[in-house]
Amino acid sequence: MNPYDVFKFVPLSVLQILARFVAWVIVKIPSLSIMRTVNINLALIHHALPDNQRQALVKDIIYHQSMTSIESIKSWAMPPEWSIAQIRDVHNKDILLEGLASTNGMLAIVPHLGTWEMMNAWLNQFGSPTIMYKPAKGNLTDDFILQGRARLNATLVPTDGSGVKAIFKTLKQGGFSIILPDHVPDPSGGVVVPFFGIETLTSTLASKLASKTKCALVGLSCIRRDDGRGFDIYCYRLDDPALYNRDTSVAAYALNQAMQYMIEDKFSHYMWGYRRFKHIPILGNPYRADDTVLANFIRTNQSHSSLPSNSKDDHKKLPNDDQQ
Repeated sequence: MNPYDVFKFVPLSVLQILARFVAWVIVKIPSLSIMRTVNINLALIHHALPDNQRQALVKDIIYHQSMTSIESIKSWAMPPEWSIAQIRDVHNKDILLEGLASTNGMLAIVPHLGTWEMMNAWLNQFGSPTIMYKPAKGNLTDDFILQGRARLNATLVPTDGSGVKAIFKTLKQGGFSIILPDHVPDPSGGVVVPFFGIETLTSTLASKLASKTKCALVGLSCIRRDDGRGFDIYCYRLDDPALYNRDTSVAAYALNQAMQYMIEDKFSHYMWGYRRFKHIPILGNPYRADDTVLANFIRTNQSHSSLPSNSKDDHKKLPNDDQQ
């Protein structure tokens, strides 16, 4: 028996109480890695935020990230029907249905926003998506997550060239896939374009798939309700022509803008504890940077770019890995 299986028997309400306690402890220890990451991310994108507002926002972010973590584990432990029952309202569902009806297939754009794992079972009701899966660290954890994913009506493919080909084939056949496009890619798989005004390495996978297949793009998020009674799903129409541009820099920038719109709507529900800005030209990795260097960068590099560079070698401007 996998130790994680205990989550089958603990009510979600009890787990959420535990998550609130964990969040309270984390906020009390500013030296923790997650606290430093959240504070750096906010400093990069909201450098002028007053201290009292920043502290309140950090507290809210930690709360939501703790809740998302425990809710995701619970969803992996339970059968799909349980997760589906947690969904209360679906906003703009017609956008999703239109996307699924596209003869060119549909790519669901799902940032690290809200409890996206809770949404998987619900979304899998509409077909058999092809989804990339990267093994988790630790055999017990990986086995547990795979067990949860195996219950879904999905085809799991590796995060390599064969997985990309499988998704491409699915889209060409009119099927659909789900992409989390705000992860930090390898330099060879990304370009440097603005995200919340910060030039940073950005994945081009979704953009390349969209350009080649002309599939429908639909943004999705699963947000915990304020009344604590389940989750709501939000659907966003992503139809900016720039999203399909052959220039990956232009398309990736447009996708970042679309995700930014989705995130700003539910800002504190985004996983700001994720080191999204690990690769910034000139600065390198802000999470390892000297405090003075970081402060100088924040002070002098806050101008928001209106257009990305058209250079196809943008990712080559990054510092070498040994400088990060």
